[in-house]
Amino acid sequence: MKADKSREEADVPDSNEFDVVVLGAGSGGYACALRAAQLGLSVALVEKDKLGGTCLHVGCIPTKALLHAAEVADAARGSEKFGVRATLEGIDMPGVNAYKDGVVNRLFKGLTGLVKGRGITVVEGTGRLSGPHTVDVDGTSYVGKAVVLASGSYPRSLPGLDIDGTRVITSEQALRLETVPSSAIVLGGGVIGCEFASVWRSFGVDVTVIEALPHLLALEDEQCSLALERAFRKRWIGLASGTRFESATTGDTGVTVTVEGGTTFEADLLLVAVGRGPATEGLGYEEHGIAMERGFVTTDERCRTSVEGVYAVGDIVAGLQLAHRGFAQGVLVAEDIAGLCPEPIDETGIPRVTYCDPEVASVGLTEAQARERHGGDIETLTYDLGGNGKSQILATQGFVKLVRLIDGPVVGVHMVGARVGELIGEAQLIYNWDAYPEDVAPLVHAHPTQNEALGEAHLALAGKALHAHT
Repeated sequence: MKADKSREEADVPDSNEFDVVVLGAGSGGYACALRAAQLGLSVALVEKDKLGGTCLHVGCIPTKALLHAAEVADAARGSEKFGVRATLEGIDMPGVNAYKDGVVNRLFKGLTGLVKGRGITVVEGTGRLSGPHTVDVDGTSYVGKAVVLASGSYPRSLPGLDIDGTRVITSEQALRLETVPSSAIVLGGGVIGCEFASVWRSFGVDVTVIEALPHLLALEDEQCSLALERAFRKRWIGLASGTRFESATTGDTGVTVTVEGGTTFEADLLLVAVGRGPATEGLGYEEHGIAMERGFVTTDERCRTSVEGVYAVGDIVAGLQLAHRGFAQGVLVAEDIAGLCPEPIDETGIPRVTYCDPEVASVGLTEAQARERHGGDIETLTYDLGGNGKSQILATQGFVKLVRLIDGPVVGVHMVGARVGELIGEAQLIYNWDAYPEDVAPLVHAHPTQNEALGEAHLALAGKALHAHT
């Protein structure tokens, strides 16, 4: 397979044999298909539902549309402090859903046209690995010189907790609610749970988050988790951290959740947001020699499985379940198949953003991880957004926290505040390019922007503090 072959020169197969067969058209699968086709390879893309997968249809895009609607609601509710007299008459869920679905549909149409324009063969139906290089789709076999497994994930539940789709729901079902509940319990304080808790609170819902671990967003720097918890409490979001779920009972009027110790919580709805599991069961992976662990496909740093010529990307590979991680893996795999020898992905260098209010964004090592890895050879600095002009304009609170090796590069950037997710691009470059604070300090940041906060933090860490106290 040659990488220098243009799509026009590529041999379009007359049979069901391809250079690459991709099983799953989510972020990782379609990215792999697009890049492989761009490199002149013939591609079959198998999908049982719609191109775009979880992220586009029941994940990233629709949830962020809800979060934007929530931001608009908060802006209307709090407009008077900006000198604007407005009233919030209520939340029109049919209207919110129409807006959300419109965003999704436009992106879906764009992706469909892009895939078609690249000459990719889209195979609609349920696919299953039927041989090391064969995918069976509803009785028809498709053979690939390389096969890429990208079957995605599903919402997890807990033992003994039945999801009825009415009183006990998943995030996917929460996206289809036609009315705003008066109260809700969110089981799980990870990314999904925090985002829905934030949306519903902005919509006027009485929300309680139950989390078994000591803090919300347990994978983030503890200082960020604590800041988010304080912000949630100020928004009157109830928190029960370090609290284990025991049972749930439903009735005509709502749901009652019992936690360890016998305490009960009552609400209209229970959102089960305890993570997503790899969608690998019954797809023939283990049957045909693919090494697995706890349902996840085992891969090396180039996403290669234990079977030669078979790759896996996205949520079925243990690690961060993020659309942009799967997308990057898909591109890497396509280039590896084409013989370009791409650099492996540094998992620690993948940016992470939770789009609640306030947002939490990070890249690199947390302070705890850095101390575990490097001992006492690290230093940290926290720059308060109170000293940032644009943050004052936006009326947001939070901080930028840097973790660096002493006399060495920045190994972690952690941020809390409204819209700080938009700053993660520069933070990602700082981490991935092993930048020293002294490298970043001379860079000119536009004023007034929140981006200046990153510059100020690096100035302070380089010993040139201007607006920061050290």
